[in-house]
Formats: sequence, C-alpha cells, structure tokens
Amino acid sequence: MANKDELKAAKKAERAAKRAKGKQTRSQMWQAFKLQKGRDKKLIPYMALGFFGPVLLLLVIGLLIGGFSAWIMPILGVLIGVMVAMWIFSQRLQNSFYDEAEGQAGAASWALENMRSGVGTVWHVTTAAQANQQLDAVHRVIGNPGVVLVGEGNEGRQMMSREKKALARFLGETPIYEIMAGSGEGQVPVKKLQREMLRFPRNYNKDEANKLASRVESMERIRDARSQLPKGPLPKGGMNQAGMNRRARRAQERQQRRG
Repeated sequence: MANKDELKAAKKAERAAKRAKGKQTRSQMWQAFKLQKGRDKKLIPYMALGFFGPVLLLLVIGLLIGGFSAWIMPILGVLIGVMVAMWIFSQRLQNSFYDEAEGQAGAASWALENMRSGVGTVWHVTTAAQANQQLDAVHRVIGNPGVVLVGEGNEGRQMMSREKKALARFLGETPIYEIMAGSGEGQVPVKKLQREMLRFPRNYNKDEANKLASRVESMERIRDARSQLPKGPLPKGGMNQAGMNRRARRAQERQQRRG
C-alpha cells in the first residue's frame, strides 16, 4: 500500500512540475512576444498572414472538394496556421537578437553555442579555444566537416592561424576550415554563421565526428598539463631516485642501530 501511495505521490509531483514548467515557458514566450512586438512593427502583420493564409487556402480547397473535407480542411488549416505563425515569430526574434549582437565581443560564440545537432549531424563547440585580454578569440567546432575554426576580433585571424598549425601537427590530414566572423570584407556576419557552417562538406559521419572530438579533447588535456609544468632547469640531482633511496635506507639503518 505504501508503494502505491509513493508512486501516486511521485506521479502527482511530476505532473505538477510539468505544469509549472509549461506555465513558465508560456510566460517567457509571452514576455518575448511583447518585447519583440514593441520593436518589430512588421511582426503582427507577418504572423497574421502566416496564420490566415493556410486557413483560407484549405477552406477553399475543402469547399471545392465538398463533403467531409469542408469541415476537416479548415481545422487542418488552423493547425498549420498556428505553426507557421509561431515559426515566423521565432525567426524574427532570432534575427533581432543577431542584429543586436552583431559587432559585439562574443557574438560568434553565442551563435555557435546555439547550433543544434540533428539526425546524422553533430557539433562539438569549444568557445574561446584561444583568447586574449582584448576579447579577440578563436572558437573551435568539431562536426561532420572535420574541424572548423571561427575567429573574431582584430587578432582573430592570426590566432586562428596559430591554432590551425597546432591542430594540424596532431590531426594530420583531418580537414581544418577557417571562418572569420564579423561585418568586414571577407567576413561572415553572425546571423549567417550557422548557414556558412552547413555549407562545408560532410567528411565524417556522426560516430566519426564524435571520435575526432574525443581525440582533440585528449590533445587539449595534454597541452594544458604541459603548460602547468614548472619552467626552467630542474635542480641538480632533483630527479635522482636512486640517490634518494640510498639516503632513505641509511637513515633507516641509523635509527635501527640507535634502537
């Protein structure tokens, strides 16, 4: 009986957590909608067009077919219209964020961290694999193309070149691509960064890309460990293990003779 009560209480708590999470999500979406509506005057007209377009189209199709379709088609149109309107909202909200982030330090890292892996597609993102005090940085992305280095800032290109040389020594023939994020000549705007990443050839499948990411992570750990070793020559005799053992045995023998 106790197990049933505990199971019932757990299910009740799970349902309550889901309701609370759903309420929070709806609240966040509403706040985002109000914020976007205030700065995007075309949002409401585009969303209305996205909603009513499928409804009217499927209503006309249903009336032409007649019968049961005259009822089903408009309902299907409402469902499709809601999805289209929400897609328009999410895209315009995302574009607005990208426009505000463009030119700011860290904009490229934010765009890369929001990349999503899909069926057969994987992205391992390491932001600020190389960085300096001026917030210039190189971000490393490992995925189906191989390795993609994304630089940003005044010294991003030079830092990217150094990172590429270091990786090439370890990875051999693995493809390493370079992208310079920014709004200047030869650079890729932040809002188009994900699209540019998808243009690279798919040289590896998902499992191979995961193994490549593990290799690079191992290399990173080794590199970090080496950088933490003390610099300069070792003290004379500092690594003479045999001498240390002899001194330890002599000290032990002296203690035994005294005893």
